[in-house]
This record gives sequence, structure tokens and C-alpha cells, in this order.
Amino acid sequence: MTKFFEKLAKVPCLGVGISGEFGSASKGIDACLLQENYPELVHFFEYGGDLERGLDEHVRRWAMTGLPTTYHFLDVNIEERVDLTKDWLVNTVEMAKEINAAWVCGDAGRWHFGRRERGHQMLMPPILCMDSVLESVNNIRQIQEESGFCCLPENPPAVIYLGEMHILEYFAEIAERADCGLLLDCAHLAIFQHSRKLSPLTGFDNYPFERVIELHVAGGTLTETNGYPYIDDDHSPEPIEATWEILEYVISRATNLRAIVYECEHNILEECLDNFVKLNQLFPFTK
Repeated sequence: MTKFFEKLAKVPCLGVGISGEFGSASKGIDACLLQENYPELVHFFEYGGDLERGLDEHVRRWAMTGLPTTYHFLDVNIEERVDLTKDWLVNTVEMAKEINAAWVCGDAGRWHFGRRERGHQMLMPPILCMDSVLESVNNIRQIQEESGFCCLPENPPAVIYLGEMHILEYFAEIAERADCGLLLDCAHLAIFQHSRKLSPLTGFDNYPFERVIELHVAGGTLTETNGYPYIDDDHSPEPIEATWEILEYVISRATNLRAIVYECEHNILEECLDNFVKLNQLFPFTK
């Protein structure tokens, strides 16, 4: 038995949550008010943060309630070994601890080009090859060993993916080699499958479902630019059909699933309530 499975007993079940990042409550859904009015629908808050902006009053208010949080980093290139500096790790862990995060997670791609600053921020996927896997593994191992947190790498969205591996194969290799859990973003996977002209459930044959700790769902829009069709990861209220298909397929197989995040914070609450209800039906939460 690996250390990951030994630690599972201490990894809490969080239920269904909502995402947010710096300033999102002022432009969209306030997670605190949502939970206060619909406590049966929302059980935790996933805060997307970076060192430059830090923690906002929204996540601080949530943390003061004592309700669970997770910390989603937005500013480290998991695929790039030199990017994982001591300062980044120390300060990121400090913020995660300040909001009592149950674990840390983040898209395992490239968040910035050159220096780590807001003006350079972007999100590009990893190169889907074994060299990239090994570099990501080293970073995840270091984060887990030095922080004490479980670190869940997430499959990122993109218009184009480079490399020969299927993205599920890529993250399966990372999970086994780094001995970590996984955050599977169902909407991002639907985007990848569409980009490769594959069916939504392609690539799951050797996927380690038992390592999936968290799932994400979000809306997307099929669009076209200069004749190139793609799914825009716009976090609109309604997930596309392929995202729901992936979610339901994985829920029935992910025996250690602890959390589902609905990434909808930039929308109008009334447009999202039905999907919160649906997610709670698919993944019932009991304290």
C-alpha cells in the first residue's frame, strides 16, 4: 500500500462546493450568502489564489465560519521544475493554512511565461509526453513532502494540445509516479476529447479512478474562430452534454471521491441553482 492510500482515511469528504477567486464575489455569486440561504446545496469553497493578490475578504469571511475550503493555486508551472521556488511554496502553504484548506490543487500546466507576475499570466496545457510527466512528478512530490498537504493536479483546458499521449494517460502516469490523488475536470476533459475528435469517454481503460479525490464541472460553449471549431471554457451556467456524461461515468467508479466543485461563480445565482441540486443528487453529502 502506498502512502497516498494510507493517508486517505484523513482526507475529509467535503461534498459539493463552489469555486471563487480574488474579487469574484463582487461580480458574481457570493459563496457565503449562497451557503447561508441554501446550506443543503453548498458545503465548501474552493479559492483560486496567487501570491500577488493573496486572500480576499470573501474567502476570509468564509473561513471565519469554520466551513471547509480548498486552495487552488493559479501561479505555478507544475510542468516546469525551476518554477517551484522555496518562496512560492512557503507563502502558498501559509495562505492555504490561513483558510484551513483541506488540500491544495491546481491545473498542471503553465500559468505564466517568464517571471511570476500578473501581467504574464496565462494558462497553457502541459506537453503530453513522458519528459513532462517526470518533471511534474518531481514538483508534486516536493509540494506534498514539504507542505504536508495532498496536492491534486488538474487537467487544464486548451484550444490545442501538443504531445502524443492522451491526457488521461498523462495524468494516470503522474498519479502513480508521484503517489498523489487527482482532480479531474470533466469540462476540461470534454474539451480535450472534442479537440482530438474522440468520444467523451475515450481513454479511461487504465485510468486510476481510485485516486480521483475531486471533480470539477463548468459550462462551455461550442464556438469557431477562422473556421476552427473548439469548446470555449467560459464557465457559463450550463455544462455541455459531454461534461455531464463524463461526470456521471466517473462518479460511479471513483470510490474515494471527496468533492465536486461547480465553477459558476461569475454567473447569476438563479441560473445555477438547478445544477447545484443535480450535483447533490449525483453525489449526496452527509456530514
